[in-house]
Amino acid sequence: MIQIVIIDDSPFIIKAIKKTLEPHGFNIIGHALNGKDGLEVIWQKKPDIVILDVTMPIMDGLETAKFIFEHKIPVKVIMLSAMGDDELIETAKNYGVKEFLNKPLKTDDLINVIKSLA
Repeated sequence: MIQIVIIDDSPFIIKAIKKTLEPHGFNIIGHALNGKDGLEVIWQKKPDIVILDVTMPIMDGLETAKFIFEHKIPVKVIMLSAMGDDELIETAKNYGVKEFLNKPLKTDDLINVIKSLA
């Protein structure tokens, strides 16, 4: 079973992703509302995949992705953003982000991306 951590500053988005993924057999093992807390959850839970929002307080998604890859944390990152500009996507991919999805999320897109990374 694929283990997933969600890091997003919106409790509504976290709940919606969890509600979307769990019926498809994915295990949501933790979540956080910012990158700093998210890194703690990643260290503790050791997920296979992290679903990471770009815009968050304290530590944003790009900073979090950069930390994950600089420290060689063995996790695949899917980044979410409502602002899918090309420069942002390029920066995220340079930090090792595997996939980039735009909000609002399409259920099938998210499920297919997770399956492709598993």
